[in-house]
Amino acid sequence: MECRYAWLLDPLYLVAQRERVDDAGSQGSPARAPVPDVEDPARVAAGHDGASAGDDGPAGPAAAPLPPGFAAALEAFLDHLRLEQDRSSHTVRAYRSDLTSLFEHATLVHAAAPGDLDLRTLRSWLAKLSSLGLSRATVARRASSARTFTAWAVRRGLSTSDPGAQLATPRPGRHLPTVLRQDEALRAMQPPSADRGDGNDGDHDRRSAERRVGENCAREDRASDDARAGGDDAGTEMLRDQVVVELLYAGALRVSELCGLDIDDVDLSRNTVRVLGKGRKERVVPIGIPAARAVSRWLRDGRPAWVRPASGPALLLGARGGRLDPRTARRSVHRRLAAAGGLPDLGPHGLRHTAATHLLEGGADLRSVQELLGHATLATTQIYTHVSIERLRATYERAHPRA
Repeated sequence: MECRYAWLLDPLYLVAQRERVDDAGSQGSPARAPVPDVEDPARVAAGHDGASAGDDGPAGPAAAPLPPGFAAALEAFLDHLRLEQDRSSHTVRAYRSDLTSLFEHATLVHAAAPGDLDLRTLRSWLAKLSSLGLSRATVARRASSARTFTAWAVRRGLSTSDPGAQLATPRPGRHLPTVLRQDEALRAMQPPSADRGDGNDGDHDRRSAERRVGENCAREDRASDDARAGGDDAGTEMLRDQVVVELLYAGALRVSELCGLDIDDVDLSRNTVRVLGKGRKERVVPIGIPAARAVSRWLRDGRPAWVRPASGPALLLGARGGRLDPRTARRSVHRRLAAAGGLPDLGPHGLRHTAATHLLEGGADLRSVQELLGHATLATTQIYTHVSIERLRATYERAHPRA
């Protein structure tokens, strides 16, 4: 992979790194392992599903401690994020990973405190990351972390200048998200083992659709009967997973928002859900009748089978009675799409992308979609207009005789 920042690699860094490796070998101690990359869904611009911010992979050799100046500044900055800005634990972990990587690199070029950071050190750090094969989105995110930290360090009097303000980074490549077609989304919402048809013209036939709705309701009724009978985890799991896919698609929820729902967040009389999104911003989103029906069945027949004293008010539960974990929700979505057959392998965020795209294709205005998704800026929502245009272009080229 060609490194866009090869010209920025500082010879001082290379010499220091070589000396450090030699010193480590002479002292019989292992060289410091590079900090693994952490793709945090809360702050990655692409917005795709991935590992949670704490998944650093297999543990390598223990890293040498940071210089006291960097270590103290890092903990103070993370406290600022937690206590003053009320950032989520995922965001705080991602900042810790990003800044630890920066401080380890800065230590190699003889920096020991925030005041020692300069533009040359920041640039050589980004060059190193790029040369290691990290994506443009990851490099841009880590540069953003550095800029946020250096600005904070100046405000706190830990540094007299802000080198991050002069730091230029590549714009993350824009990747259009993969989404389901509307007929594919309907197939994904069908309970397992239901007659899914061949996915062709029959999907658009009204009588065929009505027949499938009746079969789906019958399948859910059998799962409800099994769950009420007790001892059938498969029936209970099916009811829960139906709520998972229905709410992700109907409400265009993030998986963290879904797993954070409590029972009183759902208003079945108005078919709405109260969601606590990024930055602890609350919003109310509508859900359709199928999603409301799935929630009602789960509350009546599924949740009582798994509820425990420690379950609390959580809407969705795991088999042991705890609040549903995002990883379990992801597995449920992948399993449901695989069971449907012939669908792209998407995660929960793929259903969120799909819902937004279908809303725009159905005539919803961009501002309404922004409110539904909980985006802070309209620019984040605009990617779905590109998805819709590309799908329109593909349809035109496939259907128009003079395309």
